Amino acid sequence: MTEIKPQDIEAVIESFDSSSWSEMRLKISGLELFLSKDPSARAPEGTHAAARVAPIAAPHADSAPLHSTHATAAPRLKPAPHPVEAKGGASDVPESWIAVRAPNLGTFYRAPKPGAPPYVAVGQRVEPTTEVCLIEVMKLFTSVPAGVAGFVRKVLVEDAELVEFDQPLFLIEPA
Repeated sequence: MTEIKPQDIEAVIESFDSSSWSEMRLKISGLELFLSKDPSARAPEGTHAAARVAPIAAPHADSAPLHSTHATAAPRLKPAPHPVEAKGGASDVPESWIAVRAPNLGTFYRAPKPGAPPYVAVGQRVEPTTEVCLIEVMKLFTSVPAGVAGFVRKVLVEDAELVEFDQPLFLIEPA
């Protein structure tokens, strides 16, 4: 039997919260998880009533508490690339550069598999649909597109590093 840790459940909930899905039902190793962004949705028959009232996590301060069988957070749109915010006033990053941000939390991978060349390198030209990396959470891989045409100027994350939702991953100078 696979051990399911609370942080694994939290990761699934956070991924669902930041996705465009309206509902999700997950059955794994005796655990049944039902998530919905519709406040009037009901857990499927057979789901234990006690699980409906036990809060698991509230990953975002701007969302309603999430429950193990019912999430009431408002739907989120996929984040669009946006200008980098300078911290502390001084920055060597031009204001025109665009940050490609993580669409969900998970492990950041620069290449499609170990030992393979990275999807993109510093100085490489990218198009809005160019795949720049993968983010993996619980064996679910999310392909991250550049979202803008331009040149990769900086990689802000190390390979196999854990990233948070909306964390800047790359800086692109628009063409």
